[in-house]
Amino acid sequence: MERVAIVAYKPNPGKEEALRALIKKHGPVLKQEGLVTAKDKFILETADGTIVEVFEWKSAQAMKTAHTNPKVQQMWREYAAVSTYTPLNRLPEAGSLFAHFTSVN
Repeated sequence: MERVAIVAYKPNPGKEEALRALIKKHGPVLKQEGLVTAKDKFILETADGTIVEVFEWKSAQAMKTAHTNPKVQQMWREYAAVSTYTPLNRLPEAGSLFAHFTSVN
Protein backbone atom coordinates (compact mmCIF):
# COMPACT_ATOMS: atom_id res chain seq x y z
CA MET A 1 0.00 0.00 0.00
CA GLU A 2 1.30 3.45 -0.92
CA ARG A 3 2.47 5.80 1.83
CA VAL A 4 2.47 9.59 1.55
CA ALA A 5 5.49 11.36 3.00
CA ILE A 6 5.57 15.02 3.98
CA VAL A 7 8.97 16.34 4.95
CA ALA A 8 10.18 19.86 5.73
CA TYR A 9 13.73 21.09 5.20
CA LYS A 10 14.87 24.40 6.68
CA PRO A 11 17.84 25.57 4.60
CA ASN A 12 21.07 26.31 6.41
CA PRO A 13 22.22 29.93 6.05
CA GLY A 14 23.44 30.54 2.51
CA LYS A 15 22.32 27.07 1.33
CA GLU A 16 18.91 27.96 -0.07
CA GLU A 17 19.84 27.41 -3.72
CA ALA A 18 21.74 24.19 -2.93
CA LEU A 19 18.62 22.86 -1.21
CA ARG A 20 16.43 23.80 -4.17
CA ALA A 21 18.80 22.01 -6.56
CA LEU A 22 18.81 18.91 -4.36
CA ILE A 23 15.01 18.87 -4.15
CA LYS A 24 14.82 18.86 -7.96
CA LYS A 25 16.93 15.71 -8.25
CA HIS A 26 15.39 13.89 -5.26
CA GLY A 27 12.22 12.74 -7.04
CA PRO A 28 13.99 11.42 -10.15
CA VAL A 29 16.44 9.42 -8.02
CA LEU A 30 13.62 7.89 -5.97
CA LYS A 31 11.75 7.01 -9.18
CA GLN A 32 14.87 5.57 -10.80
CA GLU A 33 15.37 3.35 -7.75
CA GLY A 34 11.74 2.17 -7.97
CA LEU A 35 10.79 3.52 -4.55
CA VAL A 36 8.04 6.04 -5.30
CA THR A 37 4.86 6.08 -7.37
CA ALA A 38 4.53 7.95 -10.64
CA LYS A 39 2.37 10.62 -8.98
CA ASP A 40 3.78 14.12 -9.15
CA LYS A 41 5.24 15.43 -5.95
CA PHE A 42 4.48 18.80 -4.43
CA ILE A 43 7.25 21.17 -3.48
CA LEU A 44 6.11 24.03 -1.29
CA GLU A 45 7.78 26.89 0.56
CA THR A 46 6.84 28.46 3.87
CA ALA A 47 7.06 32.17 4.69
CA ASP A 48 10.43 31.61 6.41
CA GLY A 49 11.93 29.74 3.42
CA THR A 50 11.46 26.18 4.69
CA ILE A 51 10.86 23.78 1.81
CA VAL A 52 8.11 21.18 2.21
CA GLU A 53 8.15 18.11 -0.03
CA VAL A 54 5.13 15.82 -0.44
CA PHE A 55 5.56 12.54 -2.32
CA GLU A 56 4.28 8.98 -2.32
CA TRP A 57 6.33 5.90 -1.50
CA LYS A 58 5.27 2.75 -3.36
CA SER A 59 4.92 0.86 -0.09
CA ALA A 60 6.12 0.52 3.48
CA GLN A 61 8.76 -1.86 2.11
CA ALA A 62 9.98 0.84 -0.29
CA MET A 63 10.46 3.17 2.69
CA LYS A 64 12.53 0.48 4.43
CA THR A 65 14.54 -0.16 1.29
CA ALA A 66 15.43 3.54 1.08
CA HIS A 67 17.31 3.17 4.38
CA THR A 68 19.76 0.75 2.77
CA ASN A 69 19.85 2.15 -0.77
CA PRO A 70 23.27 3.78 -1.43
CA LYS A 71 21.91 6.45 -3.79
CA VAL A 72 19.19 7.46 -1.35
CA GLN A 73 21.61 7.43 1.57
CA GLN A 74 23.94 9.74 -0.38
CA MET A 75 21.08 12.16 -1.04
CA TRP A 76 20.10 12.15 2.62
CA ARG A 77 23.69 13.07 3.54
CA GLU A 78 23.49 15.92 1.03
CA TYR A 79 20.23 17.11 2.62
CA ALA A 80 21.90 17.07 6.04
CA ALA A 81 24.72 19.25 4.67
CA VAL A 82 22.41 21.98 3.38
CA SER A 83 19.37 21.86 5.67
CA THR A 84 17.81 20.83 8.93
CA TYR A 85 14.87 18.44 8.96
CA THR A 86 11.99 20.26 10.63
CA PRO A 87 8.89 18.67 12.19
CA LEU A 88 5.72 19.89 10.48
CA ASN A 89 4.23 21.09 13.76
CA ARG A 90 7.06 23.65 14.02
CA LEU A 91 6.00 25.39 10.83
CA PRO A 92 3.97 28.52 11.61
CA GLU A 93 1.64 27.57 8.75
CA ALA A 94 0.74 24.33 10.53
CA GLY A 95 -1.04 26.34 13.24
CA SER A 96 -3.66 27.60 10.79
CA LEU A 97 -6.86 25.78 9.93
CA PHE A 98 -6.00 26.29 6.26
CA ALA A 99 -2.23 26.23 5.90
CA HIS A 100 -1.02 28.26 2.93
CA PHE A 101 2.29 27.76 1.15
CA THR A 102 3.99 29.06 -1.98
CA SER A 103 4.32 26.47 -4.75
CA VAL A 104 7.91 25.85 -5.84
CA ASN A 105 7.18 23.40 -8.66
